[in-house]
Parts: sequence; structure tokens; C-alpha cells
Amino acid sequence: MADVLPVLSFFCLLLSLPHPSSTLPLCTDLRAPVTPKKPLAFCPYNGSLCCDSSKDLQLQKRFDAMNVTDAACASAVKSILCATCDQFSADLFEVKLGPRPVPVLCNSTTEGGSSSKSQTDGSFCSNVWDVCQNISILDSPFAPSLKTKTEVPQNSTESKLSDLWQSKTDFCNAFGGVSNEDSICFSGKQVSLDKTQTLLPPRGMCLEKVGEKSYLNMAAHPDGSNRAFFSDQPGRVWLATIPEQDSGEALGLDVSSPFVDLTDEVYFDTKFGMMGMAFHPNFSQNGRFFASYNCDKTKSPDCTGRCACNSDVGCDPSKIGSSEGTQPCQDYVVVAEFSANGTASNPSMAKNANPFEVRRIFTMGLPFGSNHGGQILFGPEDGYLYYMMGDGGSKGDPYNFAQNKKSLLGKILRLDVNNIPSQEEMVDLGLWGNYSVPHDNPFSEDKELEPEIWALGLRDPWRCSFDVERPSYFLCADTGEDQYEEVDIITKGGNYGWRVFEGPIPFQPQQTPGGNTSIDSINPIFPVVGYSHSDVNKKEGSAAISGGYVYRSKTDPCLYGSYLYGDLYAKNIWAAAENPKNSGNFSTTDIPFTCAADSPLPCSSVPNSPLPALGYVFSFGQDNRKDVFILTQSGVYRVVRPSRCNYTCSKEKEVAVPPRPPPPPSCSHLLVPLSKLVLSLSFFVLFVGLIL
Repeated sequence: MADVLPVLSFFCLLLSLPHPSSTLPLCTDLRAPVTPKKPLAFCPYNGSLCCDSSKDLQLQKRFDAMNVTDAACASAVKSILCATCDQFSADLFEVKLGPRPVPVLCNSTTEGGSSSKSQTDGSFCSNVWDVCQNISILDSPFAPSLKTKTEVPQNSTESKLSDLWQSKTDFCNAFGGVSNEDSICFSGKQVSLDKTQTLLPPRGMCLEKVGEKSYLNMAAHPDGSNRAFFSDQPGRVWLATIPEQDSGEALGLDVSSPFVDLTDEVYFDTKFGMMGMAFHPNFSQNGRFFASYNCDKTKSPDCTGRCACNSDVGCDPSKIGSSEGTQPCQDYVVVAEFSANGTASNPSMAKNANPFEVRRIFTMGLPFGSNHGGQILFGPEDGYLYYMMGDGGSKGDPYNFAQNKKSLLGKILRLDVNNIPSQEEMVDLGLWGNYSVPHDNPFSEDKELEPEIWALGLRDPWRCSFDVERPSYFLCADTGEDQYEEVDIITKGGNYGWRVFEGPIPFQPQQTPGGNTSIDSINPIFPVVGYSHSDVNKKEGSAAISGGYVYRSKTDPCLYGSYLYGDLYAKNIWAAAENPKNSGNFSTTDIPFTCAADSPLPCSSVPNSPLPALGYVFSFGQDNRKDVFILTQSGVYRVVRPSRCNYTCSKEKEVAVPPRPPPPPSCSHLLVPLSKLVLSLSFFVLFVGLIL
């Protein structure tokens, strides 16, 4: 058994490392579990699963081939094989560290561990050893190495646990683990979560106004400082200093001096403009940042490319006609790369950027004049660029783009902007710009999908975010059409239903020149939260959701862990709490909100209402302190301590609150700190001189 010791040491090293857990129900292929159309015959699992009847049959054949003659051992081995069907199998098999041949077996005696919280049997690993140690198993999954059976004779595939491992302790150090805040383990049955852990709804949300100008996007500076970028729809980007909580200061931002002005590139209209921006995770070293915007080929000679309506997707631009005053593929969606003008050694110190693009990452012509999404984000774990693409517009997605696997409309795309192909490769691969495709995109398992696609079946995703503490929680708000607004948890290859469904409601399109998709042909993933239009706007019956963030700041501890989102019309903001924890199931509370009396900038109120006059809610933002901001028509608002608005939060007493400074001077409503007042006045004099 001497040869086993190096392998055993490797297993022990793995167990000593932190175990990152997705905590979200996910399968070993990182796809979301689905409810099988037929009940499983072999594995005793029900509900949302990671197996269908075909996989179930494969597992049964594998089990039969093992020829386990002892009933108790056979039962344990069967349960372990079937763990791959569990909706939490990605965690059980630790796919981000592995893969493992068997799930992490619950073992309350594992070094450094404690008893299992959410499992009923913390000694399952020990039980497996007891019943199987002297039982022969053909092609045993319990071999010491993930790749070789080092102690099994070359001419045999039959082995006993006692042949492979020196003791129960060695076996359970290799295959055992515990259930805690960061991981789960397998106890021999379908995983169940602790349903006693619930988040109580907050009593209210307190805001302070820190900026006067209206912005569409906010991005925290990648260097981790107290700075953030803000951009507006016409195409200007500003770099601002975020004031400390309870400082009484507003954003440190010079409106007259943008970080970069892209208005010459951006086509700005009611539904067009600069829709997103993203800064490379290594921006401090490489200065790379990206802008997502629209261009009009009649106004810009550089606005050229393929049309999303083409023969590959069964669409003929000549048959569409004009829409809202534009011809098919007159308007384009663009993602372009730019560079900051920092020093070669430290681009993060850049105060401005070059307005001329480095390269065109993506360009695609739009068939219609709306529903083109446009947000871009870098994945916090994989470093790839995610691009949120709407269905292209027109009522009811008549060409069924969102369900067409050959169309990029109505999808979330996942692109690699770190490995840029040559022009020849770009043409040969049929790419839409200067990017490469991650090898683990869903097309690797579903050959019908275009390689750029990460998820499909969306209408017009408006503001997505990753939970900073649980990056597998990728939440996207998707604007509805007639009845329903929704929030989805986006997973690899997930189909979110549009236009077969609008939220959870079956949808009947008025026109179908692009064909239909039947309900039975897809496994839609329904929203985790949402609301009906009539619930928020009974007069007009209209609504438009804006996605937000999972609140992770300690500023308001009663909001901690809740997902905040709102409606365009600024009358409703919701906090969605996950109950039970790590289940992917959310319950929503429509929370009251108001503006603090000591807000750095004065807040006006809606007539005959205590609500602050936000105007329209355009978007949400999050800074490096994890504080959440609301970008509205009337300015920038930050979530602050609930006690500043006389909301009660018992947990606030547990958080140290710094003493409040003296009230700011009467001129504190300026957008810049007093230290910059002289400089601002100089710009003001220059501005007056220009207009006289």
C-alpha cells in the first residue's frame, strides 16, 4: 500500500483547501436542473433533477455491471451513483476542483470538520466503509487515484475497499467531507436544505442623494479604490470619487471634464445610445475598457457589418419593411475596446482615455428599432465578457429570434476578449468581431447552438449582476411585453422561455413569420421573482423592470443578502430574499423607501406622497465597498443606514457607526468637494465666456 500514500496525501491536501461552493442548484455540467418529463425508474429522486430517463438508465446499467452481491453495500453504492442526479450535484462532486469519481461523502470525523448541518447522517462515509470494505466491486469508483487504480492488479477490474485503502480513516479523509456554510456533502439521499434559516423582510430602505446628473451605467473602478465610472446615454463617461458613508459629501465629479467622450461614435436617440461599459479585470495593468453602444450606418461610415436578419436564421430583411422610421439593419449594436491614458506602469491612475477605439469587438445589424439590451459585464470567476442581447424588437418577436439557436438575438453571449484571432481566423469561424469563443460554452454540448451563446430565451435583459459573495448567482432582469416583468438566475445553456412564455405565462404571438416553438420542445427555466404590470401601474398597465444587486454592504444589515431591483416608474423597489438559503427560491417584499433628511444633496418628494421624486429608475450600481446606488432621472441615490430615515433595524446596533461630522456648509449641494471649488469656478468662467 506504499504507493497509495502519495495519492492519499494529495486527497488530504484537497480537503485542507477552501472549498468554493456554488451554493446554487447546479448539475455537474454547470447547467440548471430541470424536471424530467418522465419519472426516474432507477434513482429515487424527484422534483428538479440533473438526470432524465436516459441518464437514469445509464446509471442502472453501470450499477448492474458492478455486480455488488451484498445488499447493504449495493444500496450504498446505488445511492452514490444516483447522487449525480441531485440538483446540487455540482457542489457534491466539487466540479470546480475536480471532477471527483464520487460525491463528497458526509463524514463528521473529517479533520477540521464539524457535524453536518443540513444532512441527517454525518457518518455516511463511515457506514459505506463498514458495509463495503470486504465486498468486491467491479470497476470500483473508490480507487485511490482519479485516473488509475494503483493497487489493483493489471489483469483485474475487481476490488474491495480494504484492498484499496489502509483504513476507514484514510478512506474518509479522501472521500469524506462536511456540510457547512461553503459546501455540502452526501448522506445517502437527496440533499435537503435547512429551512429554518430565513431572511426577514426589511422595514424600509433609506436613501441619500449624492449626485444631480442622470446616468445610465455605473462601474466600480477595478483597482478596488473608492472611485467609480458613470456614463450617460449620449456616450460620455466620468470618473468619480465616492464619498464615505456619513461624510455628508456628494460625488466628487467634474461634469465639465469627462473621462472619455464617445458621443461622436454613439448614435443617441430615445431607444439608442451607449448602453453599457465594462472595465477589464486587469485594467490597472492593461488599461483596457469596453463600451457597448449603437451606431447608425446612414450617419457613420464605420457602422457596417452583418445583419442579424439573414438566411442562417430564416429571415429576409427585404420582407421586414421599415420599423419606427428605420430600415432593417440601419442601426447596429457595437462593442468596442478603448484604452486609458495612464502611465505604462499604472493605467489605473489615468484621468482620461483615448476616444478612438483600439478594436471593434462585436458589430451586428438590428432588424428592428428596440429590445437590443446592450449591457456588458466581465465574469468574476472566468474573466470572460458577457453581452446581454435583446430579441431585436417588434411586437412578440415575430421571427422567434429568442428561441432560434442560430440567432444571437434574445441571448446572453459569452466572449473571450483576451485571445483575439487573426482576421483570417475571424472570417473562417464566422465571428462577428475580434473575439474568440470559450471552449466550455454550451455549444460544446449542444451542437445546434451558435458558439457565442451562453443562455437563450430572453426578451430584453435590462441590468444583470453577479453576487459578489456567490458568483454563481448571475441574476438578470428581463423586461416583459404585455403582462409580466421577471428576474432570472442565468445558468449555462439555460432557456428562459421567451417567446413561448412571458415570465411564467404562456405567450401567444400575433404574427409568426419566423415560425413557432412548442411548449413541449423546451425545458424553460422560470423566473425566481417577478411582477405583473397591473400590480404596479393599474392605470396604464405598463411597467419596465430594472435589475439590481444582491445587497452585500454592512451599511444596512437588514438588507444584507437580499436582491434589490425596481421598476422604471420609480414607485416600487423590491427586496427578494432567498428562502431557504442556497435553494434558488426567492420571496419578494415591496419595501417602502424614503430620502434621509440630512442627505448631502436635497431630495424633492413626489406630490402628495412621502416617496422621493426619483423620476425614472434607469439602473442600479455597486461600488467597491459593496454599497448599492440607484441611477435615476433626478440623480444618483445611495442606500444608507436605515436609522437615518427612522426605519427600525435591530441588526444595525451590531454594526459600528462612525460619528456624524458637523452639518456641511450651505454650498454642499455642489457636485464637487470644496477643495475643488476654485478649479470648478475656473471652468464655469470659461463656459460663460464661450456662450457670450
